[in-house]
Amino acid sequence: MNSERGILENLKYNFFVNVIDASCFGFGLGFASFTTILPLFVSQITNSALLIGLIPAIHTMFWQLPQLFMAKTVSSLPQIKPHVMTMTINERLPYLGLALVAWFIPQIGTTFALILIFALLIWQGLGAGLTANGWQSMIAKVIPSKTRARFFGVQSAAANLLASVGAIMAGFLLQKSIPHIGYTICFLITFIFMLLSMFFLGLTREIVVSKPGKVGNEQSLSKSVIVILKSDRDFFGFLTSRMIFQFGMMSFAFYIIYGVQFLGMSAGYAGVMTSILLITQVISNPILGWVADRWGHLPVLVFGAFSSMLSALIALLAPTLVWIPFIMILTGLANTTFWTIGIAYTLEFGTDLTRPTYVGILNTLAAPAAILAPVVGGLLADAFSYSVTFLVSVVLSLVTAIILILMGKRPKNPEISQTIAI
Repeated sequence: MNSERGILENLKYNFFVNVIDASCFGFGLGFASFTTILPLFVSQITNSALLIGLIPAIHTMFWQLPQLFMAKTVSSLPQIKPHVMTMTINERLPYLGLALVAWFIPQIGTTFALILIFALLIWQGLGAGLTANGWQSMIAKVIPSKTRARFFGVQSAAANLLASVGAIMAGFLLQKSIPHIGYTICFLITFIFMLLSMFFLGLTREIVVSKPGKVGNEQSLSKSVIVILKSDRDFFGFLTSRMIFQFGMMSFAFYIIYGVQFLGMSAGYAGVMTSILLITQVISNPILGWVADRWGHLPVLVFGAFSSMLSALIALLAPTLVWIPFIMILTGLANTTFWTIGIAYTLEFGTDLTRPTYVGILNTLAAPAAILAPVVGGLLADAFSYSVTFLVSVVLSLVTAIILILMGKRPKNPEISQTIAI
């Protein structure tokens, strides 16, 4: 009871500092967006659609891949914040490295620069992945379930609002600067605001709780995974939908590049399109978070799958730049449901003790799809055309929606969670 009282007493404070954390994080990320700025940066060095498509894929895959392997560590911690603060350094420091690479491109050459860029992106993604399970579990401790989707909605809205401002500033900065200097400044700004974000994250008040000692039915990690996947059919269906949805969203990495290469989009226009994408997420995050808390997560996730399908369908048929804003709006809606509502729904599975395992399973097992999806999209674009990539996205987004509809409303099943320990 004391623990619950402490959570409620600190709720407004933790809500506030974590929203400020996200605001700083988002503003910085607007200058190094994985869907616009970084692809444009790499496109100055190579025309390979495959390599460009790998940029968001690397971040997503390495964000997901380590999470299951961190589950045992996170679930054993009486206080998670120190672990989060240590691991998150690795997702922030690489932006300083990207600034240095951008500055020294004329001296080191494009081939070595590409190697360094992708090494830094892997480091950044892996750092995010080592942090993610602990961060999600910490948020689940300090933000009650009934408020969680709204919290993620407001937090994401704040991040995307500031990111939209950053994206516009980055677009005009790049248009007015010598390329390697402009990108250097962008990545330095990102790094500075990542440090500010980390400061506010460190202000989170997390109550220390005692963890139960080892019990007789304690299982290995692999056995726990098998038990969950066999016993919790709703979770298995959700996992399947997440994996397929990665392929449904594989076109997202190519919309801006397609506009630049085939529709005459300028760097400034690309920055505005990024802003539209992020503003859409600013508006949709709190609204869809409120809807998910009130009427359930699954209907919102189905809506996101249809949004993804429509974005790819319009891209497939769009003859001019006039349609790009509509594509960005639909992409923003799909991103909101996949990330914000998807994360909130994930935290509904399991108990305090088993939740890190559920989080880890969902993200780690979905990681191969995260890396393969844009690779497949890039290969299809290189071998055939972007139209083929968009068409496949349409079909797989529809499949995702069908799976989520068939899942129906998830019943509470605490018996499953209580049989699992790691």
